[in-house]
Amino acid sequence: MKKVYEGKTKDVYVLDNGNYRLIFKDDVTGENGVFDPGANTVAFSIEGIGKANLMVSTMFFEMLNNSGIDTHFISADIENGTMDVKPAKSFGRGLEIICRYKAAGSFLRRYGAYVKEGENLNAYVEATLKDDERGDPLVTAEGLEALGIMTGYQFEEIKANTRKITDLISDLLKKKGLELYDIKLEFGIDNDGNVILIDEISSGNMRVYKNGKFVDPMDLTKILITDK
Repeated sequence: MKKVYEGKTKDVYVLDNGNYRLIFKDDVTGENGVFDPGANTVAFSIEGIGKANLMVSTMFFEMLNNSGIDTHFISADIENGTMDVKPAKSFGRGLEIICRYKAAGSFLRRYGAYVKEGENLNAYVEATLKDDERGDPLVTAEGLEALGIMTGYQFEEIKANTRKITDLISDLLKKKGLELYDIKLEFGIDNDGNVILIDEISSGNMRVYKNGKFVDPMDLTKILITDK
């Protein structure tokens, strides 16, 4: 294997067959020693969290693949903390797609004059550019097309698939007594030009509540991998 990318929470290697292998780390992001899945720096390490995140991602990817959703997931080796995936190219320098069922987090900070926390947003889909230096700015479908990042047709396809994926994940969470507020996803283009879901789907990618109270991502991971 040849390492092609070293990330904060996982490293990426290219395999001889052209596929890629993600190796999940026990490092977690945060600031000043406090865990924050949205932070841009590594705060500390938690033994076993890499495998736990891999277990959660594998559970969701297998569910989506079985439901006919195109993803980069091929297989996972939980014991060794690895996931094998199809090659795929990111849009631009990286694009995050957020589906929001209820107002919370950055959406509430931006639009708090018009909405209260927890209000329904009817699966609103928005996109942000991965750009730490510029604070991951929001971008419209027209902006993505003007910047040459994707076509309007591709964005409409991503938006429709995002809502399908979010509905499936929300239904699974509901069976565990959990309510999904929002989720962050990433898409790419495979070697055949198809738009597919990429990256990971771990607890740090979503905002979840139980009985009206926010569920910490670490606690959510425990619920998802232990509560059947």
